[in-house]
Amino acid sequence: MARSPVAIIAPRWPGAVVVALVLALTLGTLASVLFRAGAIGTLTSADWSAVRFTVAQAFVSAAVSVVLAVPVARALARRQFRGRSALITLLGAPFILPVIVAVLGLLAIFGRNGILNSVLKSFDLPTLFIYGFTGVVLAHVFFNLPLAIRILVQGHLSVPVERYRLTASLGGSVLRLIEVPMLKRLLPGAFLSIFLICLTSFTVALILGGGPSATTVELAIYQAVRFDFSLDRAAVLAAVQMAIGACSALLVWRFDLPQPVEGGLDRHSMRWDGQSLWARVLDGTAILLTALFLVLPLGMVIWRGVAGLGDLPDVIWPAIGRSMTVSLVATALTSCAAVAMALRGGRAVAIAMALPLVASSLVAGVGLFLLLHPVTNPAHWALPVAILMNTLMALPFATRILQPSVEAVQRDYGRLAVALGLSRWTYVRLIVLPRIRRPLGFAAGLTAALSMGDLGVIALFATEQQQTLPLLMYQLMGSYRTDAAWGAALVLLGLCLVLFIIMDRGGRIDADL
Repeated sequence: MARSPVAIIAPRWPGAVVVALVLALTLGTLASVLFRAGAIGTLTSADWSAVRFTVAQAFVSAAVSVVLAVPVARALARRQFRGRSALITLLGAPFILPVIVAVLGLLAIFGRNGILNSVLKSFDLPTLFIYGFTGVVLAHVFFNLPLAIRILVQGHLSVPVERYRLTASLGGSVLRLIEVPMLKRLLPGAFLSIFLICLTSFTVALILGGGPSATTVELAIYQAVRFDFSLDRAAVLAAVQMAIGACSALLVWRFDLPQPVEGGLDRHSMRWDGQSLWARVLDGTAILLTALFLVLPLGMVIWRGVAGLGDLPDVIWPAIGRSMTVSLVATALTSCAAVAMALRGGRAVAIAMALPLVASSLVAGVGLFLLLHPVTNPAHWALPVAILMNTLMALPFATRILQPSVEAVQRDYGRLAVALGLSRWTYVRLIVLPRIRRPLGFAAGLTAALSMGDLGVIALFATEQQQTLPLLMYQLMGSYRTDAAWGAALVLLGLCLVLFIIMDRGGRIDADL
């Protein structure tokens, strides 16, 4: 069978190089971890407790997120109101919000001296203890509830309007005939996707977890390296974390998110159900509570952050510089690598996109630590390793964002480019890049914001002379310099938003193709 013009015109070797580097950074670090780990029997009872806590909190976080998302998504899908578009846009905020900033905002609402506990104390009611299992689950729901809502809203909106009309004309139940079958298809994939995300959540456990009964595997890895310097134990735990992630990834692939329902006339799905007063009250309550849950922590960061700007230490400026360096370099590397992988396509790219999700940045960082430790001081490589890990973690998302646009360009212009005799690089420069500027700008903005707010591998490697802005903020929180921590949180939040907006808007300027 002859190869298609797409395969001929698109340069493929850069994508092959990127795939090889991804395999080296994931499987290579895994090999170093397994070589050092030895037998699984070296796990202690505390380690097994960390494994159980990791799986339990991920399961409960994913279950609560998808259960709460069901009524909210239904309300957003069947109600039209002023501010609906803004609320749906707000659902994307947690994806670019630094985890440490969000956790600080949640502490202001649900912490010991937070707004909720102050109200409960005034009525002599039991207060909420946010640290431990409860706090970890609460923070994970804050980050993943919007993801579940967006998945389910798309499921509602993908149902053709004709099905609602037919159900209404026959006097059938929309819940039983339309919504329940749709939820059966979507909920397993949404649950397992969130479950996988919560398994590799490090910053939430670092701030809200801790203690023998509330330690995740990744937090135990961090403690083994930073406090005990037990590299053997860290390697064993990293191997366990990789195994848990691999099993979860296999389940995610088994229950992949379905494609939208076909067969409609692509019109807005007007709903005839839920017109009673009781249904309107329930929908309004679900939307209002969700909006408050997402907005209040951000509002507290802004309000208290402004007051704390005057208490910022002088070391914040070099910390900002290091964070900007990590963010911008990781964004440039991710953008180039994602374009190369999207142009190549194929099974090798699909595998390379899945591996970083299985191997978290902390596990890969431990592998690099084990490789570097015999020959050099790993702390000297803190920033380069942070850049590599942020690139590795953002690459699957950036590639997935770019792939549909790249495939559309190759499908529409590949044969024409072959007929005109364009070289491979001319084809990329004149045909592909101008037509993928919008998704490329969005992917770059997302990568920049995530890298700017990352507190993962940098906490494993860095010393005080190499601290980034998130690490400085964590240290300020640990030294009870609360006002300075609030000011640093506001600066970090502002920088993440500015980077995302600049790059996202930059991809849209004059991008009419």
